[in-house]
Amino acid sequence: MPRPLRFLPFLCLGVVLLAGCGTSAAGNAKEITVYSADGLKAEDGSGFYDKVFADFRKETGIKVNYVEGGSGELVQRLDREKSNTKADVVVTLPPFIQQADGKGLLEAYAPKGSENVAVGDKGPNGKWTSIANNYLCFIYNSKELKGTPPKAWKDLLDPRFKGRLQYSTPGVAGDGTAVLIKAMHDLGGKDKAMAFLKDLQANNVGPSKSTGQLAPKVDKGELLVANGDVQMNFANMKSMPNQGIFFPAGDDGKPTTLALPYAAGLVKDAPHGENARKFLDYLLTEPVQKAVSGVGGGFSSRTDVKATDLSATSLANLMKGVEVFRPDWADIDRNLPSYVGAWKAATGS
Repeated sequence: MPRPLRFLPFLCLGVVLLAGCGTSAAGNAKEITVYSADGLKAEDGSGFYDKVFADFRKETGIKVNYVEGGSGELVQRLDREKSNTKADVVVTLPPFIQQADGKGLLEAYAPKGSENVAVGDKGPNGKWTSIANNYLCFIYNSKELKGTPPKAWKDLLDPRFKGRLQYSTPGVAGDGTAVLIKAMHDLGGKDKAMAFLKDLQANNVGPSKSTGQLAPKVDKGELLVANGDVQMNFANMKSMPNQGIFFPAGDDGKPTTLALPYAAGLVKDAPHGENARKFLDYLLTEPVQKAVSGVGGGFSSRTDVKATDLSATSLANLMKGVEVFRPDWADIDRNLPSYVGAWKAATGS
């Protein structure tokens, strides 16, 4: 009977070693988890992410687990989970990528190829890099809308849009936040923008935490007008053909938009850090960047990659005559709570 007792320390050691091996295996598992804003993955499996995830797994054996949400929502989730990090990579829109950086949720990593990304499309401290360029837009139902399609902000006040207009929620959705920024730019500052958005409430259906939920409603005719972004709406036109893209003009009649790049960053304390770095490198490879337009309906973030497919040509034509302005994202990040607060007060949201 005493003999088994002499082996108990070794049995316990064996358990500890196995547990240690299990922890190591989890850290080196052939997978990553990506938290991303919507727009790059399609329900029918034809989206940019669908192709990229499949090709990346085929090339590396690494599976991508995907979690989708609003840009601000994802940063809030990362912040809640920072003591027990679940995500490896986050892809979100400005100013929320700057917000994630400011909260200490990102780790510095410059993916291969990021040297060819414009300075304004990557973080100055190496914490994030654009993987696909994009622009704010609005959409209307090109089949059911009677009369002249809207072209300017003031057109959206038309009573024919009552109960059939919606934009995603500023402070929660990246595109919805961009609506607020564009209104302030086009309409002469914060006070005038808030006054306009207060008037627009007469037609507005109400809040939406995700911009991606609006395009199907416009295509079906449930809504006549909504906000969106060029990449997402252009990419899904095959399955949702009743969308017309426009860029609301201010009083000067000039259509404007702002750059809204899909910005990717390595999450601090990522459980699969090495795999995540491989994925970020992969996103900036030349073949993937060329697929941004052909498959994703967006614009390459690398200045040295020039797509020549039909989609790239159509996108270039769509953007002709549209003034692109670049907000001071550092200022937006600092003042976003006050801007969103002013919007809530104006609209009663």
